[in-house]
Parts: sequence; C-alpha cells; structure tokens
Amino acid sequence: AFTVWNQSNVNEKVYTVSLATIALLTWLLFRWQERIGEGKDDNLLVLMAFLAAPALILYVLLIEPRSLTNWKLYAAAAVAAVIGLSIHLFLPLRAGLDPVINEADPTCPTIGAALESILSFGRSGCENLSASLAREQYDKPSMFMNPITGLPRDLQLFAAQIGNYVQYFDWQWARSLAGNDAVFGGLRPLFTLLFGGLGLFGAWTHYRRDRVSCAYVAVLFATLSLGLLFYLNFKYGYSWPAPAEIQGREAHEVRERDYFFIVGFSLWGVWAGIGLAALWQRLAAGLADSGWMDAARGRLAGLRRPHLVAAPVLALGLIPLALNWGWASRAEDYAARDWAHNLLMSVEPYGVLFTNGDNDTFPLWYLQEVEGMRQDVTVIVMSYLNTPWYVQQLKQLTTPCPPGSSPVADPTRIVCQRPYEPEEGPSFYTVESRRPDEPGVAVRGLLEPGRRPPRESIVQLTYEQIDQIAATPPFATRDPLVFRAGAVESAIDRGTVMIPADMFMTAIITEAIDDRPVYFATTTQAYEKLNLTGHLIRQGVAFKLNNGPVQPDPARGIIAMPPENNPMAGITGLFLDLPRTDSLVWNVFLHRGGIPDRWTRWVDPATQGIPYYYAYTHFAAAQGHELLGHADQVQKHMERAQAWVALGQK
Repeated sequence: AFTVWNQSNVNEKVYTVSLATIALLTWLLFRWQERIGEGKDDNLLVLMAFLAAPALILYVLLIEPRSLTNWKLYAAAAVAAVIGLSIHLFLPLRAGLDPVINEADPTCPTIGAALESILSFGRSGCENLSASLAREQYDKPSMFMNPITGLPRDLQLFAAQIGNYVQYFDWQWARSLAGNDAVFGGLRPLFTLLFGGLGLFGAWTHYRRDRVSCAYVAVLFATLSLGLLFYLNFKYGYSWPAPAEIQGREAHEVRERDYFFIVGFSLWGVWAGIGLAALWQRLAAGLADSGWMDAARGRLAGLRRPHLVAAPVLALGLIPLALNWGWASRAEDYAARDWAHNLLMSVEPYGVLFTNGDNDTFPLWYLQEVEGMRQDVTVIVMSYLNTPWYVQQLKQLTTPCPPGSSPVADPTRIVCQRPYEPEEGPSFYTVESRRPDEPGVAVRGLLEPGRRPPRESIVQLTYEQIDQIAATPPFATRDPLVFRAGAVESAIDRGTVMIPADMFMTAIITEAIDDRPVYFATTTQAYEKLNLTGHLIRQGVAFKLNNGPVQPDPARGIIAMPPENNPMAGITGLFLDLPRTDSLVWNVFLHRGGIPDRWTRWVDPATQGIPYYYAYTHFAAAQGHELLGHADQVQKHMERAQAWVALGQK
C-alpha cells in the first residue's frame, strides 16, 4: 500500500515503528494460540500487556478465556506494563540536560514525580511531564468537540472525515494515477475497486478458514480505521473541500494525515493478498474441473497443471508496485534539506528568523542540530511561541557567552549564543564590498551588526513575566496602537486579535532590532499583525526587517516595487535587495532535488508551496532587473520562475 511504502522510507515519524510493533504483537498472539497446553503459554500474553488493544482481548476471549482468570497473569502483566511505560523516563532525564530542542520541557524534580506522571497517564505528578504526555502544547480538543468551531461535534464534519479516509484509501493501490492526470487520472478508482474487492474476498476467505483470527484482524482494522478516525477528530483534510460557509486554511489540517492509518492500510493489504491467493486457487480449481485441461493434454507440458495455468492472475499483485513507485520513492529527494539550507543562507550572521510551523522549521533544526550548519541563526517557530517553556529556551539560547564559556564544547545542549562560523556561510557575509553594477555576480554584503556577536539575549523578560504573558488569553485591541522598535514604527489596527505569540514577537523584535538582524521566512505572514510589510526587504527566500523606513537606493541594489507597478507585491514584497538575492539564487542556493529540469512533478502535496516560494523570488528579481533595464537578467529569472510554477502545478 502506498502509505505503508511511503512512510517506510527515510522518515522522522513513528508510524512505521507502530506498525512493526503491532505486527510483532499479532505474531506473538498467534504463537500463544499455537502453544496453548504446552506450559507457560500465558507468558506470551505478558509480553503483550502494554498494548491492551480490543482486538487482543477479543482474541484471547475467543481462544482461551480461562487464561484471563489466572491472577498470576495480571501480576506479571502489571510488572511488564510498568517496565514498558518506564521508557517515558527518557523524557525527563533528557530534558534535564537542557538539549537545544526540548519540546514541552518535560523536566521533573524527582524520579518519583516522573513515575507518578507516567503511571497516572499525565493526571498527576510532575506538571511539565504530565503536560507533555497529554500533548497540551498541541491544544488538541476533545474527540466530542468540533476542532474548528469549538462546538459539539456534528455529522457534517464527521461525514467529511469519513470521506477524507476514503480519499486516503483510494491512494493506496495506484497513487501515481493522480486526478490531474488527463490521460490516466480517471483510472485510479478502478484499481481501488479492484483491491477493495480483493480485500473483501480475502476477508471472506479468512472468515471461512479461521473465524477467530478473522475476528481479531477485523476488530484491529476497525479500531485503526473508523475508530482511529473518531478518536483523532481531524479538521477537514488538507486537500478535502470544506463547505462554502467555512473559509480559510485554518479549517483544514496543515498536511495530509494518511500516515495515521498506516496499520489499517497494511491490514487491508494482507486481506487483499489472501483474496488474490484465494482467487488463484479458485481459478485453478475451475480449470481442473472443466474439460479444457483434458483437451490441453498432449500439448505443452505446463498446461497440464491448473495452478500454473492460472498463475498469471498473481500479476495483479504487481500493480501497486508499479503504480505507487513514482509517488512512494524518495530517491534523490533533497527538497527539504535544500530548502533549509537556502533559507538559512538567506539570513545574515546571528540573525533572528521567524518561521510558521513544522514544515518550514523542522528541516532548519535538522540542518542546525544534525549537520551543525548555521547554528548562529535563532529559528523561532511562531506556533510554539505561545508556550512559556519555548520562550525560556530562546532566552537561554541567545544569551551572550560569559568569559570562559563556549557552546562548542557541548553542541547538543543550551549553553549560550552559538557563534557564526564564516566557512559555513556565503563569502559576502564576511567581506565588505558591493558590486550592484554587475547583476548576478557574487556580491559582498554590508553587515550592520555583522561579524560581532550580539550584546544581549533577544528575551529580556523575567521568567515570571514569560509565564504571565503565556497565560494571557487572546484579546482584540480596542484602539489603534503604535509599535516601536529601534527606528521601526508601525500602526497596529484597532480590533487586531493578539495572542501570546504576537506579544512575545513584539518583545523579541524590540530587543533584537538594534543588536542583530531580524528576518521572517517567506512561509509566514506573522509580520502582518504589526503592519511591518513596508519595512521588509526581500533577501533570497527571507524578508529582512529594516531598522527604520526603507530608503530605495538603486545604486546599492535596494529596489522599490510599489503595488501599482507590481501586481504580485503581496507575495514578492515591496522592497528587494537585488544584488544579495541574485547572489543567493545563482551562487548559493542548492537544488539537488526538486528542480524543474529534473523532476516531472512535485513529490509531496503538503510542501507544494516550496516551488512557489522559489518562483516568487525569481519573479521579484526579474522585476528588479526590469526597473534597472537589465533585459537579459529579466529573461533569465522569468524562465526559472515559470519553470518553478509549472513544477508546483504538477
């Protein structure tokens, strides 16, 4: 199945581990059945105690219900469960070492408090660990509430959730036959019906041959499909249409969520395999019972064997292999790493970079913490900025190093502000000269704070103030407000809804603007809350916040692109640092995977914005060169921009 294959590639998620665990438990369960009466057969049940799934309990009740009356079993199971749950002790132990990435900061004062949190499933004990185990940072609503409106769950959304699941099921057997494929796109439902039918036939065959194990698989499949669907209570799917009265991406999941149902799809694949084998046997039996085989005797020797004659039907099992390959394979796919590299290189040394969420942040963290690249950049993800623990970590991470202290000695822990390594960045971040008269040449950048380390942390709030702001409920401004930071001044409109992340962002900008460069990734519009659009200058795939009103200077390559002359100003930006952008896109950016002249389509629909972000950068550069009369550069950028747009549409 497509999702099983796709998630089994290089991946940061845990769903394939979950699938492997459930497969192991299932095998242990069947081994237990085979060993009943041999002595100590209940020991295998102890190994499964930490996952008391309904399917496991049902299977035991159907096979050997007396096993559940053995009190020793429960005592041993309790010990096994405690040992199994104790793996969560890793969280507070690791968090106590102050790692750079320390989500939810699940530290505990004592091991006893940590164990209490774990054994009570987050209901008591250590507050931070309990909040982490309960996933409070994601603010997940009750399964009985509508995650969009906050009202009780309604049938309209539940019907959409079921439809979204059917959509994901439709992807599993012939994913490459996408709906936008004018030639073959309409064929995919036929393959879905084929493998849906094979699965049903396999389930029926399973039921006839072994009703008990069929009941187990059926309950497991129901639990991990419709049951999981109800429990997860998603918003409208990433690509699932919402009703006309519900507008905006906030009503949709931020990416496709098919990976949550990986075990169910795998189970259906098992049933489809049983169905295909049963179909093969039935065809062979039909051939043997017919007179056709007798008529074939004396001809080719192979035709005397009905199973061999019917064997070509097994080729149906190769359909998912052939029609999922192009979408499931991630060979030569460096798009995420390259995006992280290109965004980090768009930021000057010691820059503060605001990002949006997981998709545009985790690749940056990978590059910084795994490959050790551009650790001087402080990446601030807006979706975490509502939490006190994250702001506290930013405070520590950007604190200047005292004499005798160096973060290089222990790169995995928060020690102090990490240094800029010149060999990791473009040469124009360390050499002071500019050549705006030669477009496309590797220019040299002028660094305002530049090569010196910052003088202070970007968070000057006390820990008590951080907790107080994080606990502030959202509110709408009653009157217009004025935001001031350094030489920046902007108006906050009346009625603007402010949340803790917005308040922390204002405090960080205020502290950082005179001390280090401040940037926004082109993937976020957080700056709109503060009406900072007119203070931003595009540099590559990032917007730099200028410390004061932007003064266009064509001689230095700072180009103004007012909306009246630029219909795309809302996405390309009002101002452009043309020499810096040229040098970045032509000489610094990496595109080892996902480039228009190598890929025929974009691999991951949830990250389909990436080719557009590159396209907007080239569109902006093309307009800048047009204003300066550089016709050859205009054509060069426009060709590349159009190629990126075409790739994003495939």
